[in-house]
Amino acid sequence: MIALLFGLILAAIWLGVALFFIIAAWKVFTKAGQPGWGIFIPFYNVYLWIKIAGKPGWWLVLYCIPLVNIVVSIMVTLVVGKAFGKSTAFSVFLLIIFGFIGIPILGYGSAVYTSPTATPAPAPAPTPVA
Repeated sequence: MIALLFGLILAAIWLGVALFFIIAAWKVFTKAGQPGWGIFIPFYNVYLWIKIAGKPGWWLVLYCIPLVNIVVSIMVTLVVGKAFGKSTAFSVFLLIIFGFIGIPILGYGSAVYTSPTATPAPAPAPTPVA
């Protein structure tokens, strides 16, 4: 009886933690203008992560190549961190190494997504001096 109760408590804790991270990832996707439900579909969630980084969709193929996938994943994650206005150190430590901390910070925090492919507005032309 005690083992069953202990198992139920652990299952409830696990479910709560899982929901916390699912909602955080959902918020990250929606902040970036992508469908939040995409986190539930394998490969499509990686495709959306690539799109959030502003990279072409064919990069998904690179995720299927051993060792190349590690390099591409790091590159994409660094760009995603920059797109949310975070530093390279944040991206390395809290998205790549400790993603379970960094994703909730992006999702629940005040980070604002700016597309990495957006071109900056041209500077206004100088006015002629008479």
